[in-house]
Amino acid sequence: MTRWGLGRGGGFFLVLVALPLFGLQHWVVNLLVFVLMYATMSSAWNLVGGFAGYPSLGHAAFFGIGAYTMALMFHGDVLGSGYEPFIMLPVIALVAAAIGVPIALVSMRTRADVFAIVTITFLFMVQTLAFNLRSLTGGSQGISLPIPPFDAATFERPFYYVLVLLLAVAMLLTFGALHSKVGLALVAVRADEDKARGVGVRVTGVKVLAFSVSVGLTAMVGAVWSYYESFIYPQFAVDPLITIAVVLMTFLGGRATLWGPVLGAFILEAGQQTLAYRLGGSQFYLIAYALVFLVIMLVLPRGILPTLEDRLRMRRRAREVDGAQTPAVELLASDEDKVALPHGGRP
Repeated sequence: MTRWGLGRGGGFFLVLVALPLFGLQHWVVNLLVFVLMYATMSSAWNLVGGFAGYPSLGHAAFFGIGAYTMALMFHGDVLGSGYEPFIMLPVIALVAAAIGVPIALVSMRTRADVFAIVTITFLFMVQTLAFNLRSLTGGSQGISLPIPPFDAATFERPFYYVLVLLLAVAMLLTFGALHSKVGLALVAVRADEDKARGVGVRVTGVKVLAFSVSVGLTAMVGAVWSYYESFIYPQFAVDPLITIAVVLMTFLGGRATLWGPVLGAFILEAGQQTLAYRLGGSQFYLIAYALVFLVIMLVLPRGILPTLEDRLRMRRRAREVDGAQTPAVELLASDEDKVALPHGGRP
C-alpha cells in the first residue's frame, strides 16, 4: 500500500461519487449504473476465475438468485423511504453464499474445463427453475417489485451510490486477496493444486471461501438490478450472456489484478450500452464481443494491465542493462592507453 496507490484509489472513487452531481442526462447515469454493476461482478468473479483459476460460467445463476430473493422479499409491499431493499442486501448475500457452499463443494472437485461445464449446467438448472416455479417466480410472465419512490429528477442516484459502495467492497476484497495468506493460497491453488495441498494449504477451505464471497457479491448486484428494473423475467435475470460479459471483461483488463476487471467493465459495458442506445435491440454488440475475444487471444492474451506491466518491465530492464554497460564502453573508448585485463588479456 503506497501513497500513489491510495491516491489513485481515492481519486477514482471521488470521481465516481462526484459524477452524478454534474447534472448528467438520465441515459448517461443509467449507463454508469450498468457499468458499475458489471465492474462489481467482474471483480467478484476475479476472486474465483482469476486468483483461484477456476473459470466459473455459472455466476449468472447467482445474479438471478439475488434478483428473485429481492423480489420475493418485497413483492406486493408498499415502501416507505425506498431504501428498505438496500438494507436487505447483506441478507441476500448470505443467502447466496449459503447456496454457493454446497455448489462449490461439489463442483470444485473438478477442474478447468470440467468445472466450467458443471457451473454452466447449474446456471441452466436455475434458469429452468425460474421458468417453471410459477408460484414463486411468476414463470415466463415475470414478477414485479415495488416501484422505488425516488424523485424522478434523481431517480438513478440511490442505485448508483449503492453500486459504488459494492464496487468499493469488491475491490477491497481483491486488494486483500493480493496481500494476504488467503490470496497467496488461492494463487498456489491456481499454479498447482496438488502441490499446494502437499505444502499445507487448506485447498478446499480457500476455494469454498472464495466462491462463496464471489457469488454473494454477485447476488447483491442482481438484487440491486431487480429493484432498479422493478419487473424481472427469467430470461433476463438468469442470462448466460451476463456470465460471458463478466468473464470477457475480466480477461480484457487482466485476471488476478486489482484494476483489470474494473478497466474491462468500463471499456466493454460502456461500449455495449452505447451500441444498445444507438442500434436498439439488434444485439450487434455480440459481434463486438466476438471481435474483442479474438483481439485478446491474439494481442493481449494476459489482458491489458499485465501486458502493459510486462512491456514496462522489459523496457526498465533494458535501460538498466544499457546503463550498466555505458561506463565500461566509455572507458574503453576514451582511454588512449591499453586497459589491462586479468591474466594479461587485451581489450
